[in-house]
Amino acid sequence: MASFEWFVSLRYLRAKRKQKFISLITIISILGVAVGVMALIVVLSVFTGFTEGLRDQIIGVNAHALVQRHGGAIADTSGVTGKIEATAGVEATTPYIYAQALITSAAHSTGVVLRGIDTPSAMRVLSIGQKMTAGQLTDLDRPQDIPAIVLGRDMARQLQVGIGSKVRLISPNGPLSPMGVLPKIRTCILVGIFETGMFEYDSTMGFISLETARSLTDLRQGVHGIEVKIKNVDQADRTAAAIQQSLGREYSARDWMQLNQNLFAALKLEKLGIFIALDLIILVAALNIISALIMVVMEKNRDIAILKSMGATTKAIMRIFFYQGMVIGVAGTILGVGSGLALCAILKHSNLIELPRNVYPMSTMPIKVVPLDVTVIAISAILITLVATLYPSWKASRIRPAEALSYE
Repeated sequence: MASFEWFVSLRYLRAKRKQKFISLITIISILGVAVGVMALIVVLSVFTGFTEGLRDQIIGVNAHALVQRHGGAIADTSGVTGKIEATAGVEATTPYIYAQALITSAAHSTGVVLRGIDTPSAMRVLSIGQKMTAGQLTDLDRPQDIPAIVLGRDMARQLQVGIGSKVRLISPNGPLSPMGVLPKIRTCILVGIFETGMFEYDSTMGFISLETARSLTDLRQGVHGIEVKIKNVDQADRTAAAIQQSLGREYSARDWMQLNQNLFAALKLEKLGIFIALDLIILVAALNIISALIMVVMEKNRDIAILKSMGATTKAIMRIFFYQGMVIGVAGTILGVGSGLALCAILKHSNLIELPRNVYPMSTMPIKVVPLDVTVIAISAILITLVATLYPSWKASRIRPAEALSYE
């Protein structure tokens, strides 16, 4: 019986001389589903690639987790570091001192966010050493007559300085005098330039040694916090919770997702909104399917009556038109998935679309195809088209042979 229903449904899909218009609507329906599926795959792949690229940029300059002490600096650095490194899932740690200052050169001046780091341990936790375009991060520890500093590419360009140039750091954390607060001033030599690809970091951030950071702040001992590298980035929240439990309530341990919670929550909501909006394309194609099937039912009114007179059941008639809509939906979905994956591959390997660096954290269009997203898109497209076949199928099954044949 199933083969009979498939035979009739496929026969109805073939165009005859009097059914050219119906066949055209069927082709448009297939193309509509294909375009919707293709658009969803490409757009969500670009969005996923952008989100992961942004995540990699953020956790490359920053650590996977950050440990701080409530109300002040961490005095017992070695003891706290030992507890953190003893936690399961932790790969490495590095201390840091945070400072803000005014940086000036012979040409310009601007504000700078300074991070005092311990270079050997920072090389194991941060990926900033791999983003150096001039000099090395380890040059911060080389013996110099004056302290060393590493700046972002955009800041170095703004200050018009290069390797070996001298800059001056002016910190407001100075001693109090009858004339007011005297700023602390340190002259540094530029030993390295890095480029992360994120304009916010490359234009505002600088790295110095812990000793130089202490001289610019009021912190004489201890550190402001400890950065943690976690073995599994996706398990950072669990590892941070374990660190929190190990250190107690006096300390806070926040993973990269908590530190950038608003940003990634907004991106996740936007991805859902894009999915719903582009699903409307498939919904429009589903309306075309409804139109095509209703026109087929009207055209085949006499054939349906004859089939029912010959013993075809109501369910069999419904399945005939259900199969017809299913073929349209599955064909459009397969065509859309294939064309979407092909277009993603072309965009990924050709780098046809370039992005402005001062606006986006990457220079080319990012593409990341997630199998789960493709599966959800394909299933949703098929379900929408199957739902669209229910009313025409039901309408066909309600035809009464006596009434349909009485006008012949």
